Amino acid sequence: MTDKADCPRDPILRVVPRPADINANGHIFGGWVLSQMDIAGGIVAGREAQGAVATVAIETMEFIAPILLRDIISIYAHIERRGRTSLAIRLEVIATRGRGEDDVKVTEGVFTFVALDENHRPRTLPPV
Repeated sequence: MTDKADCPRDPILRVVPRPADINANGHIFGGWVLSQMDIAGGIVAGREAQGAVATVAIETMEFIAPILLRDIISIYAHIERRGRTSLAIRLEVIATRGRGEDDVKVTEGVFTFVALDENHRPRTLPPV
């Protein structure tokens, strides 16, 4: 369990899984949470790149606890590394449970995005 004070600033994305996103065990499908993380990371990377980006790698990914139906999922992100054309974004997913009484860290990972030009080729990131 984590404290809301441990989470940096506001979440990049907040979403509630639907019944169709839950498997037969009552937990979220792993692919669903990966796609939500990719969306959140893409928002951060696109802002930093000031344009189009593409996901090129998921360097690490750890499922810590299950995501359940009725959880409110908040995804927090920060830039971990910045290269010439790419950004590594650390994403942390917190599930709020029990009418907002409990926050549980459910997964985290590092996603790498590359900035794209108009021909969908890698381009140099703008200066910081």
